Amino acid sequence: MSDERNATAVGASATGVTRASSGVAWRIGTPMTPVGYYPAYGPLPAVDEVREQTGAWDSPGQTRQLMLSDGGSVVETLVRVDPPADGASGTFVYELSRFQKLFGRIVSGARAVWVYTPDSRGTRIDWTYTYVARPGWGLVLRGIIRFFWAPYMRRVLPGIIAEIDRHA
Repeated sequence: MSDERNATAVGASATGVTRASSGVAWRIGTPMTPVGYYPAYGPLPAVDEVREQTGAWDSPGQTRQLMLSDGGSVVETLVRVDPPADGASGTFVYELSRFQKLFGRIVSGARAVWVYTPDSRGTRIDWTYTYVARPGWGLVLRGIIRFFWAPYMRRVLPGIIAEIDRHA
């Protein structure tokens, strides 16, 4: 992710609970394709296809290109993969780069963090995104995150949790 000095970072998060154990939730949730779970929403395009995935999506350094419904794309790179073990949380982190279209003009990069924490009901999943605005675009990015991306995350996560529950 970009480390520009004085860059504006803007984040959003969503939380949900699956009835699956943390190990099962991790095994189902982390390798899931975003196709079908990330529909278009306001100015945000849908994820239509995954290309050039370099592995099973389970090791740092693996990459994949997400093709978006607006004709753009973005590249995801895994940077941390720590599965849950012995009652501890598991953490899954990827960075996003080479944004095109709208986000390509206003962000230099992003980081997504997924944390799977054992819970008395199953597993709590905390999903956080942090975008870094290009110079001069911080206010615009704050608006997009507040009015579109944050609500979008709260709409997307339940579908992912339902899929985990369906396969658990």
